[in-house]
Amino acid sequence: MASPLNNTTTSDQEMADLERHDYVERVQWVLNTPKPPGLSQELIGTAVSWRNKVPFLNMQSGLKHELFSMLKATFPILSWCQNYNPNQFKHDLLAGLTLASLCIPQSIGYATLAKLDPQYGLYTSVVPPLIYTLMGTSREIAIGPVAVISLLLSSMVQKLEDPMANPIAYHKLVLTVTFFAGTFQAAFGLFRSGFLIDFLSHAAIVGFIAGAAIVIGLQQLKGLLGITHFTNKTDVVSVLKVVWSSFQHPWNPYNFLLGCSFLIFILITRFLGRKNKKLFWLPAIAPLVSVVLATLIVFLTKADKHGVDIVKHIKGGLNPSSVDQLQFDGPHVGELAKIGLIVAIIALTEAIAVGRSFAAIKGYHLDGNKEMVAMGFMNIIGSFTSCYVATGSFSRTAVNFSAGCETAMSNIVMAVTVFISLELLTKLLYYTPVAILASIILSALPGLIDVNEACNIWKVDKLDFLACIGAFLGVLFATVEIGLLMAETLTFTLNHPTR
Repeated sequence: MASPLNNTTTSDQEMADLERHDYVERVQWVLNTPKPPGLSQELIGTAVSWRNKVPFLNMQSGLKHELFSMLKATFPILSWCQNYNPNQFKHDLLAGLTLASLCIPQSIGYATLAKLDPQYGLYTSVVPPLIYTLMGTSREIAIGPVAVISLLLSSMVQKLEDPMANPIAYHKLVLTVTFFAGTFQAAFGLFRSGFLIDFLSHAAIVGFIAGAAIVIGLQQLKGLLGITHFTNKTDVVSVLKVVWSSFQHPWNPYNFLLGCSFLIFILITRFLGRKNKKLFWLPAIAPLVSVVLATLIVFLTKADKHGVDIVKHIKGGLNPSSVDQLQFDGPHVGELAKIGLIVAIIALTEAIAVGRSFAAIKGYHLDGNKEMVAMGFMNIIGSFTSCYVATGSFSRTAVNFSAGCETAMSNIVMAVTVFISLELLTKLLYYTPVAILASIILSALPGLIDVNEACNIWKVDKLDFLACIGAFLGVLFATVEIGLLMAETLTFTLNHPTR
């Protein structure tokens, strides 16, 4: 039997051996310090720890599927890009480049129509199309500035601030209107208030757009004739008085000859494109070709020294931030909100009508509420990035469709092309004659005057035709606002007669 003394001695010896072993290990660890974990190991470890902490990453597969479905509902691009293939991209690339060749000169022209510097039209063709591609449901619609909205902005905002006397203040008001327009559009979609778009009847819209097209055409006489002093009024009587008085004084015919020559060229290419569908690209590139050729002519002949008006400086580069330029505390906030509401409704009416027309041809459904939300957010973000109100353009959408676009990717191609032009080509446009921009806008106007549709309205419903004519005459002989007011009043009165 072992004695207690021997057991105590053995235990003491074992403890001493353990301490000595620990000491040796510590010495070895100090002498041979292990390398710290690499960056990749740290990132993996951090990702694993965060995965365990974040709830939605630990969801069951069903919940993850629901979350992804919600994202696809908000961003439709997640649905169609899953099956996107190189063949589709080839078609979208061609359509986007064709679209850009038409969009660049038109955007510059529409910016001048809105009484903004030319670069703001190009800015509006970069950011809004990208946002719409993420959130919109139309495959064919082409986003950017349009003639009717540009006219609405210039005719209403210039009553609050003179664009010639104080262009910076005027530009700030336009940006604020853009923000309000986007907010109203997004609200219409989020609260499913699409019925507000139908408040203006189709007949009233046909008359309003036709009247606006003629007013826009009359406004272009300033650039086409090289008139220095022009009226701010938009009615036909005031404009014709200014034009007539300009002929009573010496005037320079070079602007007129240059503009009319290229207007005829553009109209001929459009005729050829309609006669032969394979030549769809010809009317699409005609405006850009006109700008290039006219700019070369002015540069080589130094026509600007002989009275030809030119664009001069166009600021290039990426869209600058404009968040700090929005005016929410000035004396005109209420008026700007009212203008924003009017512009929002007209822009949505045009865009949804265009989108539904081409969606019906392709045989798919266009979600009106999603379109409103997409248009709203693209204009809100546009107001933060020096853009003015953008919407769907019928002429550019028709070109996009004819060019064989497969998805909204063509808008991305167009936006990237316009951005590259902003970075590299704006200095080359210094000698672009103003008359060419006027001719490009004039060439787009015949498509806005739908005589056949007015005749159909007359055959179907005489009261609707009265609303159409009322809106047309109100815009033509009074103001854009009065034309809209007449359209709304007649639509409401004729659809809700007093009993």
